[in-house]
Amino acid sequence: MFTKEQIQQAQSTSKGGKDFPQLVQNFKALGIVLYEHWVGNGANIYLGADDHAVKIESGQALLNVSDDSSEEKLKHALKVHQSGQTDYPTFCLQSAEAGVEKWVTDISNLTVTYLDKKGNTLVLENIPTP
Repeated sequence: MFTKEQIQQAQSTSKGGKDFPQLVQNFKALGIVLYEHWVGNGANIYLGADDHAVKIESGQALLNVSDDSSEEKLKHALKVHQSGQTDYPTFCLQSAEAGVEKWVTDISNLTVTYLDKKGNTLVLENIPTP
C-alpha cells in the first residue's frame, strides 16, 4: 500500500507539465490506479487496490472556480502548461478560471478527465507514455 510520503517523493522528482507522463508511471509503480485533484482547495485523493485511499491536503489558498466553464480556456491552459510555459500553481489558477472543479487521472486507462461543477466533461485527454 502506498503512503503519503511515497506520493510526495514521486511528485518531488517531477518538473512540471512536460514530466506528467513520467509522474503517472511513478504513481502506477506505487499501486495508484486513480486520483482526483480538487481545484478549489488543491486536495488530492489517491486510490489503489482494495479501497486503499490517501488524501493529501495542499495548504494552497482557495481558488474561486468559475461557474462558467470554458473548454477553449482549458485547452489553452493545458497547451501552455504541457509545453513548460507555466508552473503548476498557474495551471491550477487557469483551470479554476476555465471552470474546472476537478480532474480525474485514471492511471489504469491513461486518461485525464477535466470536469466542471455540473459534472460535465470539458476535456478528456490521453496521457502519452514517456
